[in-house]
Amino acid sequence: MSILNVEHLSHGFGDRAIFTDVSFRLLKGEHIGLVGANGEGKSTFMNIITGSLMPDEGKIEWAKNVRVGYLDQHAVLEKGMTIGSVLASAFDFLYQQEERMNEICAKMGDADEAQMEQYMEELGVIQDMLTMHDFYMIDAKVEEVARALGLLDLGLDRDVCELSGGQRTKVLLGKLLLEKPDILLLDEPTNYLDAEHIAWLKRYLQEYENAFILISHDIPFLNSVVNLIYHMDNQQLNRYVGDYDKFMEVYEVKKAQLEAAYNRQQKEIAQLKDFVARNKARVATRNMAMSRQKKLDKMDMIELASEKPKPEFHFKEARTPGRYIFTTKQLVIGYDEPLSKPLDLEMERGSKIVLTGANGIGKTTLLKSILGLIPPISGEVEQGDYLEIGYFEQEMAGVDTTCLEEIWQEFPAYTQYEVRSALAKCGLTTKHIESKVRVLSGGEQAKVRLCKLINRESNILVLDEPTNHLDVDAKDELKRALKEYKGSILMVCHEPEFYEGLASEVWDCTKWTTRLV
Repeated sequence: MSILNVEHLSHGFGDRAIFTDVSFRLLKGEHIGLVGANGEGKSTFMNIITGSLMPDEGKIEWAKNVRVGYLDQHAVLEKGMTIGSVLASAFDFLYQQEERMNEICAKMGDADEAQMEQYMEELGVIQDMLTMHDFYMIDAKVEEVARALGLLDLGLDRDVCELSGGQRTKVLLGKLLLEKPDILLLDEPTNYLDAEHIAWLKRYLQEYENAFILISHDIPFLNSVVNLIYHMDNQQLNRYVGDYDKFMEVYEVKKAQLEAAYNRQQKEIAQLKDFVARNKARVATRNMAMSRQKKLDKMDMIELASEKPKPEFHFKEARTPGRYIFTTKQLVIGYDEPLSKPLDLEMERGSKIVLTGANGIGKTTLLKSILGLIPPISGEVEQGDYLEIGYFEQEMAGVDTTCLEEIWQEFPAYTQYEVRSALAKCGLTTKHIESKVRVLSGGEQAKVRLCKLINRESNILVLDEPTNHLDVDAKDELKRALKEYKGSILMVCHEPEFYEGLASEVWDCTKWTTRLV
């Protein structure tokens, strides 16, 4: 049974086409991975099928009474919302039914016999629905899911604005889980999730009876939960049966076959053109030349997809710093309350250290305290001599500039050619370079921030989850560049396959946090 039909969908931003004449059908129970390079339109596609963005052309048709749950990578949680209220909002449709039930009860006093019969019938339907959806056990259900996701320890009355990125993602995931929709739409759900909760989500999706569409650049995660791949590439959407590895196998074969057919056709075209050029003027061979020209005119030309620009990262290195990058003495980090025990840490020149541990325990806060961006609650941080720091933050603050302007502000001495060239090396095309940063995908925004980082000399890189949103090619290139980098690295990362072979030390931050994990 088809849950969703998408027909002849076309969409673009300005003169940049995202997809052209895309059709798609989702069946009940399908577990789909939606893959493609950064900026191919995966999140845009999700926004169109959920109705939050109108396509330029095409038809989107959901089956009747299908309930859709969407975990958006840019979902907004506002000040004043608590963990408990967001989780309970999963049952808004039941609360609305309860309100309708109370309205009916209030009207019954003035109803005549016919109306009374109608009211009683509607009441019965609502009552059955509330019972079927365990309406009278909502509090227990909310508590159960909050406990499974480690949110109960934070307190259900905690304001969502006080939470870390990962904790907010868990709250939204919890809400989705409580909604039990007919189809789950998940846009990079593992971003900001720690290893423990990625494992939990993996188990949950493996056992999920209904359909889901999952966008993720975490290949081991994708392989373990999907049975179909939809590949978004060059404005098209193609379907492959199997997991990501199987898709890559088939895709590479198809690509090789197309290239071979293209080369054969180009050779034939060259021979035909040569024959026509040599023989069209001679009376004896003119008819043969005309027949070959007709063949050329009727030929279906094979086109190769334009190659995606692959990013190249090369970090510029500053002068050698002193022996110690930083040392801390009895450092206690936090904002209003302590997030850590007193810490005595040190980092020597040339170390490549990865910080791991659950979300919300203070990894980003530790980085910011070491950099001097936020004051510690007590204790001190001493930075080493001659440090040239390159800092990669998790998110970009709301900017209204183009990519070109963003890099120019950072490097005013660059010519326009140098700015364009720097962005192109990070895998951004001309159309991206001239677009506003805010309309780019998460992965493209990350490449703009990396562009700033690699064009400034540094001897210590402080990276806060740099792999979030990056596609497979960009991740591989970043790992290669970091291995090659002669300076020191302090990095927060939840992907063991990324930092294996790169890190000289791994610090487990759960050992010193004061937060319950």
